[in-house]
Amino acid sequence: MTADQESGTSDGPTIPTPEEIGASYDQYGDFYGMVLGDSAIHSGMWITPGERAAPVDVIDLADRAQDRQTDYLIDTLRPLAGEHMLDVGCGTGGPAIRAAQRSGARVTGVTVSTSQVAEAEERIRAADLGGQVEVVYGNAMDLDYGDETFACAWAIEAIHHLSDRLAGLREVGRVLVKGGHFLLTEFVLRGTPTEGDLAVYTGFAEGPPPRPLPVLLGEVDQAGFDIVQVVDMSSSYKLSADVMALLYRDRRDEIEARFGAETVMWMDTRLPIFRSVTRNHIDYVTVLLRKRG
Repeated sequence: MTADQESGTSDGPTIPTPEEIGASYDQYGDFYGMVLGDSAIHSGMWITPGERAAPVDVIDLADRAQDRQTDYLIDTLRPLAGEHMLDVGCGTGGPAIRAAQRSGARVTGVTVSTSQVAEAEERIRAADLGGQVEVVYGNAMDLDYGDETFACAWAIEAIHHLSDRLAGLREVGRVLVKGGHFLLTEFVLRGTPTEGDLAVYTGFAEGPPPRPLPVLLGEVDQAGFDIVQVVDMSSSYKLSADVMALLYRDRRDEIEARFGAETVMWMDTRLPIFRSVTRNHIDYVTVLLRKRG
């Protein structure tokens, strides 16, 4: 880690003596804990030896983490073959497609992004799931479906975007059959961040400020749901935020070329605050609900 060791000589790099290696660890031992982890001073086993089609980079590793999350949610909601499932805030359709493939359910996704609709349609065609999966443009607070249309539903990190979250929860309840299950993942507030820091967080989250867990549970009760289970998944969410920061740093130039200098300036100043609020004041929960009746 010393400059002398890095420079070497014309005959090749300088080979440190045992004493120099010991002195380096004495001086920089804490550095390794900061960048590798505190458990040991060696690489982690991110990939199981012999794993088929192992991840090739951090993006691929992040994709697999998202797929594991989706699979966990499918196993929690347990849609059945032939049932009609609603995906609220479906994004580009990946989870809807995965749910259809794994369960045999018919899935309808709703999003307010026209570009997401277009990308989801391409993914559906590529997966040869036309007729089993559809993604449409629509407002979660005013769903264009009749009462009791769907057997089950989920909203993966979607309800927090709504300007009237209770209205969105009630709409899902309206279109669900009686006794139907609704699975949502949500960010909930813990403690009291400063107003400025919370404003930065909501700028990233693009929605109203998060509320404490008791408030969320009160809202689902008002919307006509009984709580089946609540699972704390905060550790995975906080790690996802750390990975996002790592990927942003590594791809900053690429991001600037595509989205402009103003975007990266905004990110440079706010990302550290977002990570701090996420780490200290935001929890992440999965809530399985059942419609009363």
